[in-house]
Formats: sequence, C-alpha cells, structure tokens
Amino acid sequence: MKVSRPKPRITGIILDDRFCKGCNLCLHVCPKKLFSRGEKRSRGGYRMPEVLLSGECSGCLLCEMTCPDLALTVVREEK
Repeated sequence: MKVSRPKPRITGIILDDRFCKGCNLCLHVCPKKLFSRGEKRSRGGYRMPEVLLSGECSGCLLCEMTCPDLALTVVREEK
C-alpha cells in the first residue's frame, strides 16, 4: 500500500537582495518557468531575477538548491 503525503502549499519565493549576484540560474532550472530577468538591482548592483507566478510553484526546490549564493528561499505554508 502506497501512502502519499499531501504536497505543501507554496506561499511565496523570496529573493534576498543582500546575496543575489544575478547569475539567473533559477531562470534556467525552474521547470515551470516562474522567473524572468528583472530590473531591480541587488545591494551589490546586480540585476536580480523577478518572480512572475509564485502561486504556480510546484515546490520542487530546484531554484533554491541551485542558487550558489543562497539568495533564494521557497516559502511553504506551515501546518
């Protein structure tokens, strides 16, 4: 018998402007294509990606795990 856990609901994606260096790796790894090249600049002066549709996030965490600067956090609903 296979027991499946309910998927956690994603409430947002946070990009920390203190750490983001604008590598845009999150754009390339996101299977849902939720990121785009943004105009906002990080504190270091780099162009940060923009989150388009955080409500469509599947919670795979590829973006969070790929970010070399730990600037990205996928926020899950707490139970």
